[in-house]
Amino acid sequence: MQTRTPRIRRALSIAAVAGAIILTAAGCSSGLGSSDSGDSGNSDGPIKLGMIGPFSGSESAFGDYMKNGAQLAVNEINAKGGVDGRKLELIVEDGACDATTAVAAANKLVTEGISASVGGYCSGATLPTLPIFNEAKVPMVIPAANSNELVKQKLPGVFLINGTGTQQAAAAVKYAKKAGLTDVAAINDASAYSADLATSFVTQAKEAGLTVSFEATVTPGENDYSSVATQLANKKPALVYWTGYYQEGGLIVRQATDAGYTGEFLVGDGSVDAKFAQIAGKGYTEHVLGTFTQTPDMIKGADSWIADYTKLAGAAPGPYSTQSYDAVKVVAQAMTDAKGTDFTKVSKALEDLKGFKTFAGPLSFTKDHTLDGGGFVIVGIDPATGNFVLKDDLQG
Repeated sequence: MQTRTPRIRRALSIAAVAGAIILTAAGCSSGLGSSDSGDSGNSDGPIKLGMIGPFSGSESAFGDYMKNGAQLAVNEINAKGGVDGRKLELIVEDGACDATTAVAAANKLVTEGISASVGGYCSGATLPTLPIFNEAKVPMVIPAANSNELVKQKLPGVFLINGTGTQQAAAAVKYAKKAGLTDVAAINDASAYSADLATSFVTQAKEAGLTVSFEATVTPGENDYSSVATQLANKKPALVYWTGYYQEGGLIVRQATDAGYTGEFLVGDGSVDAKFAQIAGKGYTEHVLGTFTQTPDMIKGADSWIADYTKLAGAAPGPYSTQSYDAVKVVAQAMTDAKGTDFTKVSKALEDLKGFKTFAGPLSFTKDHTLDGGGFVIVGIDPATGNFVLKDDLQG
């Protein structure tokens, strides 16, 4: 059975950081907390957008994808005159998927006078930045982090444009039922994102009539997961849903296969990267699928966007490049509708967006500030390249 201690410890850690940072934010916000505008009333200079992403640490592969996607949107908007006659400027800070580092980054962005945040990758690092930006009256359009905990606080300026853990788990359950895989397991790494996704999957799987025969929590950053691998080989669930990140996921798949597990692995969006196949090794990914929102190469008509991104970045786009691009576009539209950067007006404009065009489809927010549709599909690994490619759009 799943152990709860690491998850509780993690939650308390995040809560402690979040509780302490409000005073820190107030001390560093240069008066922004008492204003209703994130740019200190400066209506002549550029509108600064802040992005906290993983530019170091275990998830650094995603940082540049996010930055370049956002910068492409900034360039396009500026080429058309900006927002209300003002150019946009993207300011990037490293969050390293670490709560303490992300808190420092958020405080720095506030002192820079950002008008909105368009970052957030790891949920555990994004959660403690919420009160900082809320105190400073900075709206957040979060492109990647998708833990339900992000919106449970019901902060007026927090919006998710990636599907939530609940929506992603629903896609995993839908796939399991469609494939006739009725005996399932869930493994998480105790992080806010991973634990939330695993819990939601287990709950929905049971509600759908599936049997959850095994649950486990592992410690990230280790090299030996043989204990869990052996238990999977003995329990023999038809499908295992790994909800953590690719470093541990690749090792667990390899070690479980070596231990004799022959079922199917499904991984969450934190593991959808070509590095998963590199870590697992050749011959270990034939039965690995993932839940993910579509990337540009999976979307019809995205060729010109891919070319523009590649010209800017010098490399092809990857996961969360489109969501970060969309985050900037969504914020810019809200500021246009609000006729400025006033926090209350921009937050209201975000709530009022209906059918705004994004890569994930027409965007509208629910009353909880989440997408009204998750947009998750099933992806698999191309054995020739290690890249994840579309396998099942879960339609029909």
